[in-house]
Amino acid sequence: MFNTPEQFAAANKATVDSLLSLANSALASAERIAALNLNTARSVVEDSVSGAKALMGAKDVQEALAIQASLAQPNVEKAVAYSRSVYEISAQTQEELSKMVEAQFGDFQKTVADLLDKAAKSAPAGSDVAVAAVKSAVAAANSAFDNMNKAAKQVAEIAEANVAAATNATVKAVSATAAAAKKK
Repeated sequence: MFNTPEQFAAANKATVDSLLSLANSALASAERIAALNLNTARSVVEDSVSGAKALMGAKDVQEALAIQASLAQPNVEKAVAYSRSVYEISAQTQEELSKMVEAQFGDFQKTVADLLDKAAKSAPAGSDVAVAAVKSAVAAANSAFDNMNKAAKQVAEIAEANVAAATNATVKAVSATAAAAKKK
């Protein structure tokens, strides 16, 4: 596959570069999730203290119930926002990794095509049928990969739409419940 040590070294360098890109992408995602978790934890602690102080300052049971009801909706909205953020980070990371894999696969396809062309040129007479069969198999594999990739993207888009719809429905339901509780 490699005619010279330089080709082998270049292939190894490309592999190491790809692995570094993957690792950096994964670490960046982990860093974003960790920062989100720390900020969320800080916010939860602050909100809990604030809510506890408000409840302790209630003059009667009705006021305590009203305070508790008013705290529920912002907490649910924050939980939904947190879930959206985690989903967005995950989706972005998945997209970056998919692009890297696609690029690697594209390079692999090019290398295989080049090798097949070289093999066809140096193949003995009469081996055209075998080379054509291999080229056909490679083309079928490429087509299958492209179809699988398109299907995966469609599934991701549908999942994203479903997550958005579910979170919006949750926020609306909590808002309606909080509004009903305030009327009582």
